[in-house]
Amino acid sequence: MKHRMLRINEVVKRELSGIIAREISFEGALVSINYVDVTSDLKNAHVFVSVLGPEAGESVIGRLASHRATLQAELARHVTMKYTPHLVFHLDNSIERGARIIEILQEIEAPKDEKE
Repeated sequence: MKHRMLRINEVVKRELSGIIAREISFEGALVSINYVDVTSDLKNAHVFVSVLGPEAGESVIGRLASHRATLQAELARHVTMKYTPHLVFHLDNSIERGARIIEILQEIEAPKDEKE
């Protein structure tokens, strides 16, 4: 069952990424889907989106939420499932957190390099 859910998550992620790229344009911002978590009953899908660029993440999430019905309809046309999941969009800032951790580690390591 676990492998089935992993495949479903990946198929929904891939198809939804393509649909968003075709249907919605974000001026100067790179919007990508990092992860999709479809519930085991296939009724809800939590979509984690990262945004790189000048457009604020909250405005991107708002635009995606306003186009939710269209995105769900397109997803239903491309993916055959028992239910088409209700899409719930979340802002994923894990890339920003990872970059910040790398910066901190470099700052910690820099003084040690200067002592040598």
